[in-house]
Amino acid sequence: TTLFRSRLTLAGSHVFITDSAVGQPEEENLRHLVTNLGPDAHRTRIIPFLTCKHPLEYCLRYSKRAYAHGFHTLVILGGDRHEGAPRCVEHAYQLRGMIRELVPEMALGGWANPHGNPAEQARDLSQHGSDADFFLTQVVSHHSDSAVARFLEESERGGIKIPGIFGVFYYRSAKPRTLETLHRIYPMPERELRAEFESEKLHPDEICARSIRALRLLGIRRIYVSNLPIADAPARLARIAQLSA
Repeated sequence: TTLFRSRLTLAGSHVFITDSAVGQPEEENLRHLVTNLGPDAHRTRIIPFLTCKHPLEYCLRYSKRAYAHGFHTLVILGGDRHEGAPRCVEHAYQLRGMIRELVPEMALGGWANPHGNPAEQARDLSQHGSDADFFLTQVVSHHSDSAVARFLEESERGGIKIPGIFGVFYYRSAKPRTLETLHRIYPMPERELRAEFESEKLHPDEICARSIRALRLLGIRRIYVSNLPIADAPARLARIAQLSA
């Protein structure tokens, strides 16, 4: 399936690598990739995130470095406004436009949040997403399928043509501290998750598969899974795919 205009063909799995969304000191994702990837890795299938929580000169240099190292797709995010370093630009689409001019061959992704006001999210994609090749969404689940449905309706009404990739979170447990931390980022179905883990005794794979099945019922075919255990990610993903078929 051809995605992202003519810049990238989606065939098989891709891996997204996050950036520091709140600007806390951590190893740069691009440096980590260049240092640790083996020679057999398909770099065109690895997609780093770049937030605006860095100096502008750094962000522009990062995009050129990424392309030179074989990473031909970036997801451009704003980053948390309330913590860490300030954004170098007010909105991610502004940085995306600068990178588009600097590295025109690069495929660039945007962002949408189905948990937000669906009309506003669709309007932002319509007004400021035209230069993006695709967009990712904040993670959603079978507990938020009504919000996703409203987002899809508004996107269709707004004539959004670029493909979206919807996120699903892999919940490993219903530990209160974990859920509390995640609740700061997006609405958490804490009560429902507790019931699935504790009352229904479901395995994390099965809970994740429920979310994927719910998205497919809404007609969504492009999905990414966040927070997979690294040690056995391929096997875990294969089982989730089997359960969600």
